[in-house]
Amino acid sequence: MKLPIYLDYAATTPVDPRVVTKMLHYLSTDGHYGNPASAHVYGEAAKQAVDVARAQVAELIHAEPSEIIWTSGATEANNLALKGVAALYQRKGKHIVTLKTEHPSVLDCCQQLEKQGFSVTYLTPKPNGLLDLVEFSESLRDDTILVSIMHINNEIGVIQDINAIAQITAKRGILFHVDAAQSAGKISLDMTNTPIDLLSMCAHKIYGPKGIGALYLRRKPRVRVAPLIHGGGQEQGMRSGTLPPHQIVAMGEAFSLAQQSMSAEQQTLHQLRDRFLQGISQSKNVLINGDLNQSYPGIVNFCFPGTPAKTLVNQFPEIAFSVGSACHAKGVEPSYVLRALGLTDELAQCAVRFSFGRFTTIEEIDFVVERLKQL
Repeated sequence: MKLPIYLDYAATTPVDPRVVTKMLHYLSTDGHYGNPASAHVYGEAAKQAVDVARAQVAELIHAEPSEIIWTSGATEANNLALKGVAALYQRKGKHIVTLKTEHPSVLDCCQQLEKQGFSVTYLTPKPNGLLDLVEFSESLRDDTILVSIMHINNEIGVIQDINAIAQITAKRGILFHVDAAQSAGKISLDMTNTPIDLLSMCAHKIYGPKGIGALYLRRKPRVRVAPLIHGGGQEQGMRSGTLPPHQIVAMGEAFSLAQQSMSAEQQTLHQLRDRFLQGISQSKNVLINGDLNQSYPGIVNFCFPGTPAKTLVNQFPEIAFSVGSACHAKGVEPSYVLRALGLTDELAQCAVRFSFGRFTTIEEIDFVVERLKQL
């Protein structure tokens, strides 16, 4: 067993060796390193590879390849979705609805849009982290143009009922954006049956490289966004910039592999989580955050009340896990996600996140449980 043990898959994943092999072919002189926009044979080979990857990403979520717009990651996709919709649809209204437990790339966008005259409703989740659908329905107004809700929460792992939310927004003619950075490739997503209008994805949460992502934009009925980046007019004019074939091909391969192994990996993760929870629950002094019955098995957020999270980090250097989220662990402030669930600052300061993945083993789980028991 290799130390330190990596249990921070929600922050990022190692790139699958099969993805690395595919990616390298589009970097060196022995491969297809051309600019996909070039008309010669090198460019055409790169373009074909990009087209294949676009189809692979689309297939995973049951969409059309033309509905996939490449971005640098889910953060850019979220920015493009929120700011792009706000700029293009503001004549219909200037009200946006989101959840207090969203990713910073959504919340910060909303705060920026408020400075531009938009009105944003930040809903408080129920104590288990799930959206109250009745309260959500009542928050919608005649001037609401966009709803943005994360699928799997990156800190506590709860899975929102995006199908139910989508049915509500579709009936009201309101655009619905889903941050699927944590869910694409891990749990089922079907754009054919769920009326989601915009959906953000990235590669590095599902064994692809960092720095590449995509935004799904529904084609029927047509959804468009105003671009954030202007230039050569790539990606249907909505995201200019030279495409990176090596990263795009890698994302396509990662998504294809995820589609093949999704069911088996979910089963394995359930086994790993059950073993982990069984181990730590032997301590009477443990509090699980979030709804375990409606959550992704790869993420467990919990507290040992009275034991600050930093104490755990200092005592277990041989285990890599998170205090809060890697995306906004900038200071000593307790998690805003946990505070939105009703936890006190003191309890939130004790929270840690363990996240499991494709390369996690039973032996690693048992080792970690034993170390936690020693505490």
